[in-house]
Amino acid sequence: MRQKINLLIIGSSAVLVGLIVMQYFLVKTAYEYKVEQFRLEVKEKIAKITNDYSDIDSTLFVKKDLYYKQVAEDYLLNPDRKERIKQSILQNSFKRELTAKLQRQFEQEIPDLQMDFAIVLDKFVLYNNTESDTVFAEKPLIANKLYGDLISLDNAFLVRNYVGTTSGILHPNADNSTYQLLTEDTLYVSIKNWELIVLKRMAGIFLLAVCSILVLITLFVIALKSLIQQKKISDIKTDFINNITHELKTPLATLSVSTKLLSRPQIAENPKHFNGLLDTINRQNNRLQHLIDQVMTNALGHNEIDLHKEKTAMPDFLHLIISDFQIAFPNVAISTNFSSTKTNLNLDRFHLTTAITNVLENAVKYGCQNIVVSSTVKNNEFCLAIQDDGIGISKKNQALLFDKFYRVEQGNIHTTKGLGLGLYYVEQIVKAHKGTIQIVSDLGKGATFNLNIPSV
Repeated sequence: MRQKINLLIIGSSAVLVGLIVMQYFLVKTAYEYKVEQFRLEVKEKIAKITNDYSDIDSTLFVKKDLYYKQVAEDYLLNPDRKERIKQSILQNSFKRELTAKLQRQFEQEIPDLQMDFAIVLDKFVLYNNTESDTVFAEKPLIANKLYGDLISLDNAFLVRNYVGTTSGILHPNADNSTYQLLTEDTLYVSIKNWELIVLKRMAGIFLLAVCSILVLITLFVIALKSLIQQKKISDIKTDFINNITHELKTPLATLSVSTKLLSRPQIAENPKHFNGLLDTINRQNNRLQHLIDQVMTNALGHNEIDLHKEKTAMPDFLHLIISDFQIAFPNVAISTNFSSTKTNLNLDRFHLTTAITNVLENAVKYGCQNIVVSSTVKNNEFCLAIQDDGIGISKKNQALLFDKFYRVEQGNIHTTKGLGLGLYYVEQIVKAHKGTIQIVSDLGKGATFNLNIPSV
């Protein structure tokens, strides 16, 4: 059974982990889709602004194109000045003005986004006399920035390319003096806090995913707890049946033997033996009735117990309980240390007598030879302490000590027989009196039960 439960837990855990991983990849895919969707929106907005430069300042762009032609012709006439030509293109006189105008246009048309941009020159190629000469043909580099305030391409994305072609004549009267110029610029944009914007857009998806995972984990934990609880209940039921069977066998066997003996003529003719057997049958009958009553009584919770309270004087009531206990267990030394203050409690004498007796008998079951019973009155509470020198109770068992049918075991063997109802009954009776019960113990050092009952 335990192996099946372990396999079920492992299988369920694997399925849960698989579902969580699947959910993670779905969220990740949704995130990537939202990122691409966001970038596409930005590209479309910027395209509307830059498709027609007349909205910005077409004059500047015409001047820029004329400047490019002038630089190209200077280069064709002086090829040795290539590096100088490159620097003159990058440090053009329109750099600052175009950057400011584009930035203002972006802020005006897309006010909800804070962004930096850069237009990078990728190609500047001259074709002359069927030959080509490349001034720029490099990978996108921020060092080749023509305009903009972006300082790095690391967190930027490409928005669009601008390809320009033009032609000119170096010497109007010379053959093969025409040339063509090919330029390619690329616009890169970096949006501030774009991750936060995307996350806000997919907040619903993310919240649904998190809630789904939490629900799955919660259901898994509930199912696991229920499974463990059912296994525990099954073990308790089996253990209870075994113990109640053991407890019932002894009086039943005695009754069977006594009944057979009564049928013998010599027993019936001997009043002494006859009466002795009748007393035995009566005691065993009472014991059977006591076992049945104990099971029935302990089936009730503290809220269901019907108490018949009466005014009871302390510590006189405790002296009577201890006196009866010493008659039943003469080999156990019991001493008292009661408060000198006389206290009257409103309590059910029968149930509380049984509860205190159960604590005392429990101490004897687990090897106790000496018991100290003491009482104090403080903060409107009557505090009763029962201390023994038995084998004690380990910390891990103390939390379960008052559970129904629970009995302390060593290994997998219960060293002391019983139904496991005694201390459960004690706790229910104390709670029915609106009181509390605690245990203080260490294994091998005895135990102390503290019963606190309101005195008002």
